[in-house]
Amino acid sequence: MIAMHKSLHELILKSIYRTITGAMAILIVMALSWLPATAVTAGDMPRAKSAGEADSPLTVSLITCYPGPEIYELYGHEAIRVRGEGRDSVWNYGVFNFREPNFVYRFVKGETDYLCAGYPFEWFMPEYVSRGSRVVEQDLNLTPEEAHRLLALLQTEALPQNRRYRYNYVKDNCATRILDRIDDAYDDVRVIYPDSVTYGTFRNEMRAYNRNYPWYQFGIDLALGSGIDYGVTGREEMFVPVEMMQRAGAARLSDGRRLVKATRVLNEGDGDVTLGPTPFWLSPLAVAWILFVLTIVFAAYSLKTNRIIKWVYSLWFTLLGLTGTLTAFLVFISSHEATSPNMLLIWLNPLQLVIGLCVWWRTLRPAAVAMAYCDIVALICMLLVWPFMQQSGNPAIFPLIGITLILSATYAIIIHKDSYNNNGRSSSTVRTPATRKGRSARGITIKKKS
Repeated sequence: MIAMHKSLHELILKSIYRTITGAMAILIVMALSWLPATAVTAGDMPRAKSAGEADSPLTVSLITCYPGPEIYELYGHEAIRVRGEGRDSVWNYGVFNFREPNFVYRFVKGETDYLCAGYPFEWFMPEYVSRGSRVVEQDLNLTPEEAHRLLALLQTEALPQNRRYRYNYVKDNCATRILDRIDDAYDDVRVIYPDSVTYGTFRNEMRAYNRNYPWYQFGIDLALGSGIDYGVTGREEMFVPVEMMQRAGAARLSDGRRLVKATRVLNEGDGDVTLGPTPFWLSPLAVAWILFVLTIVFAAYSLKTNRIIKWVYSLWFTLLGLTGTLTAFLVFISSHEATSPNMLLIWLNPLQLVIGLCVWWRTLRPAAVAMAYCDIVALICMLLVWPFMQQSGNPAIFPLIGITLILSATYAIIIHKDSYNNNGRSSSTVRTPATRKGRSARGITIKKKS
C-alpha cells in the first residue's frame, strides 16, 4: 500500500511538472525544440588546410542524436563530423548564447539568432552518452574534392562574421542547414531523397514526436497557427534529425552513387529515453472535459438561483485574456511565420479581459454583457467554419471553447433577466419621495392608473 501511494505520488508530481512545462512551451516552442545544450565557446576553430594538403583523405559524416527526455530534446539533434588530416571535429548549427540581451523576448518575437561552430568531436559526445541517447554516424559518399569543398563551406560559415543565422524551427534549423550544405558540396551532382510523405504536415510530425508530452503539444497548438498545417514534401519532413537520417540512408545521387556509403552506431543508448505516456486522466483533453462538466453544473446552479458568482467569471476570462494577449503578440508582432494566421485569436484575445475585469462593477456591466454577446456570436461562427479551415486544432480546445460559450450565455441570460425584472418593477410602480427613501407616509405603494 505504501509503495502504491509512493508510485501515485511520483506520477502526480511528474504530471504537474509536465503541466508547467506545457504552459512554458508557448514561450519556448519557437526555439528550443531542436537544440542541444551547447554553449558558445572561445576555442579555436579548425583551420583550412593548404593547397598541398588537399590530397589527404577526409571523411565527412552525419551525426544523428536520438531524442532525450527533456522537451528541448524531443526531436534529437544533427551535426556534421569531419575527420582526417589530423583532425576530428564536429560542426554544430545548434549553438546559441543565452547571455545575449533580451534573449527570451527575442525567442518569442522570432528574432533568435543561432550560430555555426566547429570544435573537437570529443566535446560533443558526452552529453548524449550520459542521457542514454542512441547516436548514429553516416559516412557521406564524397570524392576528395567534394569533401574538401564541404569542409571549406563549414569553415567559412563558422567565421565570426558569418556564423550567425536567423533560426526557424522547421525551415532553418540544425538539420535543414546541413542538408543545404550537402547540396552545396556536390557541384554537378544532385542529391535525390525519397519523395514519400509520412506525416503530411509539420504539426502532424510534431504530434508524433510529442505523443507522450500532451501538455507540451497543447502549448504548441495554441501558439502556432495554420502556418504548420499545409501539405509538406518529403524534403520538408527532414527538419527532424531522425527523419533526416532515415531518408539520407535511402538517398541517391544523380550520378548513381548512394549518398551514404557506411553507417555505424557510436552509442547504442538505453532505448527510448523519453518519458512514458501521460495517463489520460491527467492529459489536457481529460482536464478540459472535467472542467466542461463542472461548468454545466455551475451554469445550471447560477440560472436556478439567478446569481452571478463573480470570481468564477473573473478567473476564467482573465486567464483567457492573458493567454490571448500572448497570442495576439505572436500573431501581430512576432516575425514567426507559423504563428499567423491563427484562428484561435477569435477565442484567445485580450478583449476577454473586459469580462474578467468589468464583472466586478455594476457601472461597467454593459461592457461585460456586450463582450459576452460578442463571444457567443463569434465562437459559434468559428466552430461552424472550423471543419473547412486549414488549421488543425488540439482536441482539448473544443471543450474549453464550450466552457467560454456556456459562461458567456449564462452571464448574458442572468443580466437580461435582472434587467427585465428591474424595468418591469420600475414601469409598474411610482414611489413618492418618501418611499424612495425607504419610508411611506401611509406604508402604501402608489400605482399608476392604467
